[in-house]
Amino acid sequence: MGSFWMLFAIYTALFLLGMFMMKAGLYTLSGHRLKRWLMRFTATPLQGFAAGLATTALLQSSSAVMVMTVGLVAAGYLSFRQSIGIILGSNIGSTVTTELMTLDIGDGAIPLLVSGALLVFFGRHRLVLGIGMTTVGLAAVLFAMDGFGSLAKPLAAYPFVDAWLKETNRSVAVGLLVGIVLTALVHSSAATIGIAMGFLNEQLLTLSAAIALLLGANIGTCITGLLASIGSSKEAQLTAYTHLWLNVVGAALFAFWTEPLASFAARLSPAPDVQLAHVSVLFNVICSVAALPFVGAIEKVILFLHDRNRA
Repeated sequence: MGSFWMLFAIYTALFLLGMFMMKAGLYTLSGHRLKRWLMRFTATPLQGFAAGLATTALLQSSSAVMVMTVGLVAAGYLSFRQSIGIILGSNIGSTVTTELMTLDIGDGAIPLLVSGALLVFFGRHRLVLGIGMTTVGLAAVLFAMDGFGSLAKPLAAYPFVDAWLKETNRSVAVGLLVGIVLTALVHSSAATIGIAMGFLNEQLLTLSAAIALLLGANIGTCITGLLASIGSSKEAQLTAYTHLWLNVVGAALFAFWTEPLASFAARLSPAPDVQLAHVSVLFNVICSVAALPFVGAIEKVILFLHDRNRA
């Protein structure tokens, strides 16, 4: 069993490394313009929404955008109110990653990795280096996704994993808890969703159970922003709390609709992993678009809950 868990750890590390490489490559291409975009195009909630969506889609990491946003609020470049629109947009931008994870390029991952590595090692121009790092990262993520799928059935043969899968398939609450804890540990909701996709493709998880894991992952990813806000200004802490509450409320509401969501997603695609990716898009778009007109009310609620002196 140790060898399987070792491979599982290796694939998880490869996935996280790939995500880091993609983020670093895309940041190399965009430079510090992303920070300037966030500061310049956030005058209204709608502008902040668009800026958060675009920045997260470019960086392939909602956690990175949250850390950046918390830092800008702490430094006084953004207000707490401005950060709410960014958070809502960032939640939608993060779904680009889940859709990319479903790509099936077969043996194309190898030339993708080789070509990217050549660009990294021999590229001298910033543009070439950025493209190379992004390509290597994407190839690593796709390799890891294949690895998760190949390990799913062997891991499920062990009593502990089998019991966990059965409990997750039976209980939405268990799926939520597993998603929260696993994401908080690895600091990547994409990694948790990737693992869920591996079990889902092997028919070891039901789609409704995988949706529960996805909802939990959306809550667990808030730990990064909360950690980044420790010791920061009050407004920076309020930003992190807002990110947490928006995801908690959204997940709590959708937890009652995992079966209908699974039925609807099954009509969109025959591939289980693509179905889960589409649910991620649907969940985040509905929650963020529904909350956008109420930025002022959200601000007042968060102030009431966490800063009553100003409420």
